[in-house]
Amino acid sequence: MDQNPNQGEYIVVKAKDQGVQVIGLTRGQDTKFHHTEKLDKGEILIAQFTNHTSAIKIRGKAVVMTKYGTVETDI
Repeated sequence: MDQNPNQGEYIVVKAKDQGVQVIGLTRGQDTKFHHTEKLDKGEILIAQFTNHTSAIKIRGKAVVMTKYGTVETDI
């Protein structure tokens, strides 16, 4: 199965508290916020890095799962 070069890695974010923010940041010369999601405790978001998204910022207590492993925020 060929992977589309325009599709990037996926991450899974699971909120451990109310109000966890997941913020997508743009690619390019000027990095800007382009999308924000707010998760309630127990909610899960599956996010993808794309041609437009170069970074994802997470605020609040959450578990982040990638193909490289699992990380928990310390906040």
